[in-house]
Amino acid sequence: MNRKKLHDIIFEADTANGRLFDIFLLWAIVLSVVVVMLESVPDIKAEYGTLLRYIEYFFTGLFTLEYILRIVAVKRKSGYIFSFYGVIDLMTILPTFVELFIPGAASLMVIRVLRLLRVIRVLKLVNFIREASVLKTALWGARNKILLFLGAVLVLVTLLGTMVYLVEHGEHGFNSIPRSIYWAIVTVTTVGYGDIVPVTVLGQTIASIIMLIGYAIIAVPTGIIGSELVVASRFQPNTNTQACENCNATDHTDRAKHCNQCGELL
Repeated sequence: MNRKKLHDIIFEADTANGRLFDIFLLWAIVLSVVVVMLESVPDIKAEYGTLLRYIEYFFTGLFTLEYILRIVAVKRKSGYIFSFYGVIDLMTILPTFVELFIPGAASLMVIRVLRLLRVIRVLKLVNFIREASVLKTALWGARNKILLFLGAVLVLVTLLGTMVYLVEHGEHGFNSIPRSIYWAIVTVTTVGYGDIVPVTVLGQTIASIIMLIGYAIIAVPTGIIGSELVVASRFQPNTNTQACENCNATDHTDRAKHCNQCGELL
């Protein structure tokens, strides 16, 4: 089998063989995640631990072979290896090998579920692709506002946490500024674990202010992303799923004939 045909099968969801390959791969991913979850149940592991371990080795071998074939199928190897899916694919096979040196690392195999993101391309869910593109554009457009907002919140909880530490005189669980900041974060996010609480009147007053601030700012990120979604939805996003044979780029316009990253003919 030549490299081009191998690329069409592994990377393209538009061909019959490519779709069959990806659907088989998706089922393998689901089953491998189920095996990892079952292995974490003590009773099941005690009775079927050896069998589950052999099944895990089988899936690891399968995904290792698939990873190697993906590298072989592309012209520019680094384009796939350092791509989002390339990194995820590598991370799904490493834990089993790492477990040879660090016991328990195989539990990280649940990261394989991230590979199910391929289902959007495999099943050609055009509406999902369009909406995912709008969401990605909105999140990227809101990045500076979100970072500024998070920075302001970080300064706020640092100041308020330090104030409570001083008010409580380092007692009642507020034995350090970092722990007091932790309490401020838990309070301003309205989580409220209750593991440490202020007992002085002034400390409780500050806590009440933090709670009110939390309710006031919790909707800010929603408003920022919401406004960006309105802007992003005005543009027609791409629904093209074709992968470049050279660099493995996939973000092409619907009628593109050449890769927008390397210029390779699609």
